[in-house]
Amino acid sequence: MKNFINFSLAGSLMTMIFLGIVNYTTSPQTMWFIYPCLLLLLWPITLFFMSKKMYKQYSLTCSAMIIAFLIIENYLYSPDHLWFIYAVYPIIWWPILMYLEEKAKTLKIALIGCATTIIYYSLLNIILSHPYPWAIYPAFLVMWWPLALYHTQRKTFVAFSVNAAVLISIFFITVNVVSSPSVIWAIYPIFVVLWWPLSMYFYVYKRKRYNSTTLPKRI
Repeated sequence: MKNFINFSLAGSLMTMIFLGIVNYTTSPQTMWFIYPCLLLLLWPITLFFMSKKMYKQYSLTCSAMIIAFLIIENYLYSPDHLWFIYAVYPIIWWPILMYLEEKAKTLKIALIGCATTIIYYSLLNIILSHPYPWAIYPAFLVMWWPLALYHTQRKTFVAFSVNAAVLISIFFITVNVVSSPSVIWAIYPIFVVLWWPLSMYFYVYKRKRYNSTTLPKRI
């Protein structure tokens, strides 16, 4: 494995130098070689950490590299707008969940992650990009984390379909009111979503009732 790591490191460095020279000689006004360099660096780094089974350190290193890349990209091409702060938050959660290990599967961590995500993007929405409330979209996505975990642990799949249908309906109604209140279009996707809990009800409960009536009683 050591030979493979050395080979990947040498190959990555040689390729990065070559791309840097090509970038400088052909189009020095655009620093495009940094994009393939990020992927090339991941090659020896991945081999090294995987061979040592250092999965936590790998997540931390890769997260730091990606965040640094986004900051550089933001500074080079659009320094007036700090867009990298929108992207770094989910990346930070990768090493956090890795270091939490088994605790990452608990409902408590899911609720904390859901709450902090909603608060973080809501603050960005209010401070940096008012007035459209775009924070409802990441909030809707992250709510599935504790919701799915709660019902999966308890195997309450019918209740999950009902709660999920309610969540989706509230989301569409909110988007309808915020984006286009003059046109009531939310009823169309809501009508489709309602078939989920209805089908679960007839498949689970009706099937159990049918089996209980058809199975022969033991003497």
